[in-house]
Amino acid sequence: MLSRSVTFQRRSLILSLVAFALALIAWNVPQLDFLLYPLRLFVTFVHEAGHGLAALLTGGQIGRLHVYPNGAGVASTGGGLRWVILPAGYLGAALFGAGLFYLANRIHHTRAISVTLGALIALIAVLYTDLFSLAFVVGALMGAGLIGLGLKANEDITLLVLNFLAVITGLNAVFDLFGLIRSADMTMGTIRNDAAAFS
Repeated sequence: MLSRSVTFQRRSLILSLVAFALALIAWNVPQLDFLLYPLRLFVTFVHEAGHGLAALLTGGQIGRLHVYPNGAGVASTGGGLRWVILPAGYLGAALFGAGLFYLANRIHHTRAISVTLGALIALIAVLYTDLFSLAFVVGALMGAGLIGLGLKANEDITLLVLNFLAVITGLNAVFDLFGLIRSADMTMGTIRNDAAAFS
């Protein structure tokens, strides 16, 4: 008889591989772009929250987080260490994805993780976005969705969704950064993105 821990590890391995496969399919099938669009907006939300958290951790303040329909975003911050705040968007999104992947696959209480994460995202939306702005809608809907998932779905579905969200968020952040570094748009003068500002 397998222990509950071994059974969970096997299930989490299988579901994490399924989530990774689903993410690859979604990325490589243009007809599925409409499914990735809300997740792209969520990655931007996490990215901007990373800037805000870095500002708070280095003694600064968060103003407002903004998400735009084209997937861009802005976090208004004041004070803090700029050299920490600027790369914190990409790093924050990548660490969010890695941390969520780790927690979902190491802790047996995935439903509790989903509810807690949903509550934190909703709280960020309420505290740091303008009411009914796109950033607010993205944070509130994703937060409510994760809370509902944790309360209503079974452990396997919750684990699969958390793994998929972790993979999409983490890899999207890394690919965005690589794209910006290679971009010829990173010219000096007008600051167009975080990578250009950091340079």
